[in-house]
Amino acid sequence: MLDLSTMIHSFPLLIKASEMTILISFMGLCVGYILAIGVASARLSSNAAWQQAGALYVFVFRGIPLLVQLMVAYYFLPFLGINVSPVVASTLAISLCEGAYLGEILRGGFLGIPKGQLEATQLLGFSRFDTLVRIEIPQALKLTMPSLISEMILLVKASSLISIVGVAEITRTAQNMAASTFMPLETYIAAGCVYMVINGVLSLAGHVAEQRYGRS
Repeated sequence: MLDLSTMIHSFPLLIKASEMTILISFMGLCVGYILAIGVASARLSSNAAWQQAGALYVFVFRGIPLLVQLMVAYYFLPFLGINVSPVVASTLAISLCEGAYLGEILRGGFLGIPKGQLEATQLLGFSRFDTLVRIEIPQALKLTMPSLISEMILLVKASSLISIVGVAEITRTAQNMAASTFMPLETYIAAGCVYMVINGVLSLAGHVAEQRYGRS
């Protein structure tokens, strides 16, 4: 029978640990989105070299599991003489990985923009940068909003992998508590509940944003 008191006492520490989960997920999403814009632009470029560079980036960071990327970032940077904290190494690995996935999502959004609009911007004298920022990115964001919301939720769940490098997020905290209380089932169920609440809030917020952005 489950020990409900253990689960209840687990929540304060797990909720505190969720701050790290949310922080790294948010940073990974923001930096990854910036990288994704460059990746999508390279993939859609008329320059063959840029196309190949974008395709190679996507192939590498989508082809290697995130866990392996985390371990490489954690151990390879000190090998180069660059000493960073586990949080920085984790954020870097997640951002690079997200850049590949979000880049492909954005590429699909860019391809969905009517070509007539892009031709009109050329006739109106828009620069390539103005067209990208004022026309393409907002419409691509609108077209890919459901996919971006799903990727955001997947990112929060994937962030549990950073526990492998010692970052005290939800999963790592649950592991430590399970080891000290000898009640792993109750502890991990409590951790699952915290993840579910976070993703439920993200899903609801994404749904509201999708409706408002769609109307605009």
